[in-house]
Amino acid sequence: MNKIYLSLALHNHQPVGNFDFVIEDAFQKAYEPMLAALERHPGVRLAMHYSGPLRDWLKARRPDFFKRVRALVGRRQIEILTGAYYEPILVTLPDADKQGQIAKMTESIRSDFGAQPIGAWLAERVWETHLPKVLNQAGIQYTIVDDTHFKYAGYTDDDLFGYYVTEEQGLPLKIFGTSNYLRLNTPWTPAAALIDWLRQYAGRATRLGGPPRVAVMGDDGEKFGLWPTTYEHCWTNGWVDEFFTALEQNADWLITCPPGEILRTLPPLDRIYLPAASYDEMTEWSLPAQQAHDLKALKQKLRAEKQDDVLRFIKGGIWRSFLVKYPEVNALHKRMLFTSEQVHHIKRPAARAAALDHLWAGQCSCPYWHGVFGGVYLFHIREANYAHLIEAQTMAERLAHTAAEWLDVKTLDFDCDGRDEAVVSTDTQWLLFDAPVGGALTEWDWRAIRRNVINTLSRWREGYHQDLIDAAARNAVAVVGRSGKLESLHAAPVRAKEPGLEHKLIADWYRRASLIDHIFAADETLDRFYRSQLKELGDFVNQPYRLKTARSGKRLTITLDREGGVWLASTRHPLRVEKKIVVEPGQPGFIANYTVTNLGDAPLSARFGIETNWGLSGGDAAEGAYTLYAGGVLHRLNAIQAEAGAREVAVVIEKLGRALLRTSEPAEWWQFPLETVSLSEAGFERGYQGTTLMAHWPLSLQPGESLKLKVQINLIASA
Repeated sequence: MNKIYLSLALHNHQPVGNFDFVIEDAFQKAYEPMLAALERHPGVRLAMHYSGPLRDWLKARRPDFFKRVRALVGRRQIEILTGAYYEPILVTLPDADKQGQIAKMTESIRSDFGAQPIGAWLAERVWETHLPKVLNQAGIQYTIVDDTHFKYAGYTDDDLFGYYVTEEQGLPLKIFGTSNYLRLNTPWTPAAALIDWLRQYAGRATRLGGPPRVAVMGDDGEKFGLWPTTYEHCWTNGWVDEFFTALEQNADWLITCPPGEILRTLPPLDRIYLPAASYDEMTEWSLPAQQAHDLKALKQKLRAEKQDDVLRFIKGGIWRSFLVKYPEVNALHKRMLFTSEQVHHIKRPAARAAALDHLWAGQCSCPYWHGVFGGVYLFHIREANYAHLIEAQTMAERLAHTAAEWLDVKTLDFDCDGRDEAVVSTDTQWLLFDAPVGGALTEWDWRAIRRNVINTLSRWREGYHQDLIDAAARNAVAVVGRSGKLESLHAAPVRAKEPGLEHKLIADWYRRASLIDHIFAADETLDRFYRSQLKELGDFVNQPYRLKTARSGKRLTITLDREGGVWLASTRHPLRVEKKIVVEPGQPGFIANYTVTNLGDAPLSARFGIETNWGLSGGDAAEGAYTLYAGGVLHRLNAIQAEAGAREVAVVIEKLGRALLRTSEPAEWWQFPLETVSLSEAGFERGYQGTTLMAHWPLSLQPGESLKLKVQINLIASA
């Protein structure tokens, strides 16, 4: 029988800012058991990748773990892969940060394991055609991508048994392609079946003069124990030991070998050029909701009809589509680019190095996308990235200013939509006004606590929501924890962490930010506002405002105004909304002076509302998170409530501080929690994403008459 090589690479990662107990659980269920299994099976050789955030945790909490890994590296059983330290989507970073992150990881590997890595793990296997040059210049010889990349270039599964060479501007890089069969069937298929599959390919004749076949699988290490139902299967029932034993018993024809050694042992199959791609599921997730649903349905149909010859030509989106799909993701990405430019201008090497580490931590990929894992839906992960970016920028700006207090303003196309926004920076806060989209305040960073207080996520429609609706209609939603049956994450039934989530599916039609202006009828209700069914009579929520800035001494005034319309009885009434935002250095907060003017020749009657949104960790806690209205009326932040006649309300997170809102006129107040329904590896789940608060007043204007309102918001840190 011909020999066949099996080259495995396990990627182990935890996001920046993840909860300690979550990482501990992953350690106990996946990382430690796998290392122990490799110690028991010295004949099994493979590659391992530990991301920087996980490395930091292991070094601090489990210092002996890497000593054990180093021993296996020393006996050439494990090859360590490098990569970008904080697991960013490499293609989205400025070039200097690409090289810096890889250099940091490579140096840590030299320090931890005494090894020089030659292979790199790509976060989410996101590939673009310029990467060979980037990786080559970082000292990388090879990387691993998925079968999807190869199939988009016209290759088949049979073409993946080896490695190829590509280049960019003459700088070469070797590329391995993961077998789709191995990725989807390991560890869920019986070990004997995997061995039989490998034996089948070993028995096939190789290309004349060609090297022996190499079967490759690069995938998440967490699927060996941490993913749902896999711990009992992999460790209690012994699947991993059974598989490793089988590999050792068949070593006469089945050779386990890390990818780096394959390079030294076997020649490449050919030259190749791959298009932009990621793994197959990612190409679905990055599409808009309806298109994602349609693509998934089409693929299921073709698989059922066994039309693999057609299926391999079906292509979805690319990773960068997430920057369009979620405005919040694009905002975080552009915030990162903005911060990177500032940090790289720091002249003092030690200060620049410290700020760079915060910047790079803020580039961790997890909140920049969403699929079967939480991603951008995980509030604490978004918050951690923002915290590091805020700290990095604050370090840069303090060095750039000689005075303790400062106030800067820039008008630029911040979010790369072809239209200008306004960026305001002071010693205590950083604000972003999106003039083209409702003149809204979309980011408000509170430097003292390193928080973006508008770190919310709107309730966007997802393609998989229809799966929940359909399963609920059939009474076929499996509640998590009620079944211990082994399930592949790639082919699991519809699961939910609580019953009735299909009734929580609400889709917002605009981004939930702050200083959003509403015109609506007097008979509208809080419930309709909560369900995003409020009938807007005006065209102000997400339409362009004009932008002007003016400085007077230490005071900055940002004027945002729009001459729009109000539709009453099918008749358009011209209306101007002007908001003058006054900002000063020293204290975090601002004053918004509103003037709403009837520009028509007929009276109009409606209600005018100003929406703010608040996103701070702990907002869904049972204690210590609430709104406090004048008179001592208190509501939890995740409550749906209405209050009448108050001029003042505080949004309180006791461990952090409070936002104090004061209005010049008594207002009606509506509040509700922003709760999304998203899909994670454990099933559908409800997630708190912030609290929406709207103050509204009667709007009864004669021709030429104006309503004037003053809203003052101050941020007060806890002692």
